[in-house]
Amino acid sequence: MSAVILALIAGAVIGLALGALGGGGSVLAVPALIYLLGFTPVAATTASLVIVTVTSATALSAHARDGHVRWRAGLLFAAAGIGPAMLGGALAGHLPAAVLTAAFAVIAAAAALRMLRPRSVPENATPVRPGRAAATGAGLGAVTGVLGVGGGFLAVPALVSALGMRMRAAIGTSLLVITVNSLSALAMRAGTAGGLDWAVIGPFAGAAILGAWDGKRLSAKLSAGTLQRVFALVLLAVAGFMLVDAVA
Repeated sequence: MSAVILALIAGAVIGLALGALGGGGSVLAVPALIYLLGFTPVAATTASLVIVTVTSATALSAHARDGHVRWRAGLLFAAAGIGPAMLGGALAGHLPAAVLTAAFAVIAAAAALRMLRPRSVPENATPVRPGRAAATGAGLGAVTGVLGVGGGFLAVPALVSALGMRMRAAIGTSLLVITVNSLSALAMRAGTAGGLDWAVIGPFAGAAILGAWDGKRLSAKLSAGTLQRVFALVLLAVAGFMLVDAVA
């Protein structure tokens, strides 16, 4: 199967998950780029940032039209992650490939386990916790910068618990946070973008964008809990494979 066809399939799946769940889909971009398309870990994390940025921005516009984005709170949350995202983006190029792969596997496994845990959604607005929101935003930015993932699996529960958002608003706002963090991290990797295989990244990103629109519609028809559990099990299997590969 050609690289372009594989890129189209992988992009569609990742976009579908991102549009439906507001996060999580991007954590499959890196292993897809490494194991299906032959990218090195550093190139895969950089390419993933490109794909995550354009896909998240597309999904964000769909959620914004429905009024599910809290712009001020989201920008404040994202602001705490800009510096760490840029530092992480600069650091990633100096880490050994095995370290990047192992770290990514651990984060992916943590994301899967968090998705499998039931979420508590507040019935009423809860007090905003600025310190916790800033710390979580900074940690999310660092993860985005180093590993090239959007971090929606961390952003959504943090927006619910720290900022008291309802789930639909948290999903839409998380896409704003992901877009800002990904752009910040990508800015620190601009010098390495020229060596990427754009003939593969272009179709990958295009399919992810189309998948994100379909995912947004899918989220209105199917149970988000069911989609999330299936995705989490797939992600857990991918994380296990990557961890074995990193230590082998």
